Amino acid sequence: MHALVHRDLLRMAAQPTHTALMLLQPVLYLFALGGGLAALIPDSSLGVGYQAYLFPGMLMMTVQAPAIIVGVRLITDRQSGYLRELLMAPVARPTLLIGSCAGGTLVSTVQGTVLLTLAGAVGLPYDPLLLALLLAGMILASFTVTALSLLLAVSIDRPEAFHMLLGLVMMPLLFLSGGFFPLHNLPGWAHTLAAVNPLAYGVDLLRRCIALRAGHQAATTAGITWSGWQPPLLLEGALLLAGGATALLWAAHRFSRPE
Repeated sequence: MHALVHRDLLRMAAQPTHTALMLLQPVLYLFALGGGLAALIPDSSLGVGYQAYLFPGMLMMTVQAPAIIVGVRLITDRQSGYLRELLMAPVARPTLLIGSCAGGTLVSTVQGTVLLTLAGAVGLPYDPLLLALLLAGMILASFTVTALSLLLAVSIDRPEAFHMLLGLVMMPLLFLSGGFFPLHNLPGWAHTLAAVNPLAYGVDLLRRCIALRAGHQAATTAGITWSGWQPPLLLEGALLLAGGATALLWAAHRFSRPE
């Protein structure tokens, strides 16, 4: 597990351009899209400025990209023969999968932490407890998305099919996460999809952490609701953790079967 985590960290350190490009999209969304729409959307409608409202969604966008790459890498390792060499190690197969999940979670969190340093640029305070809460939320969201990506990777053999599936589901999941606009503005069927969307729980968790420490009221009007009832913050975190753990256990079960 340590070797797999170390491998992911070495790859990230050896590819600074790739890391910077993955950070470029959320930064552009935050300052170009957020700055442009901030003049059109009154603060009173969200309880906070639009850039501050957009910030949790951009944090989620930042952590989900490297988390998904873990699944892509597992498929390419299988095709190149590298995975077969790993399977020769005298360890249980689930150990290799857990190591990949830990490495992907760590890399995703590191990249999210880079964007977190821009919190002051959107009007959020550099409060140590707030930053710690956001970091914990990013770790939880990174783990869940990485585990789901690995579950898909052990179920799909071809990278082309994996990329096609991601192209079909990732952008809708991102737009149904509440990262760009309040969920209560969506039609009823979209509320049902948001209630089972792990990205929505990640965004809502981060936004409610900001509301808890910074006094912003956006979370009270824009979060996930179940038939009009908003689940508590700790319950949302527990659901994210349970979803990630279930996905990882299911992926480990499928990965344990001999090919």
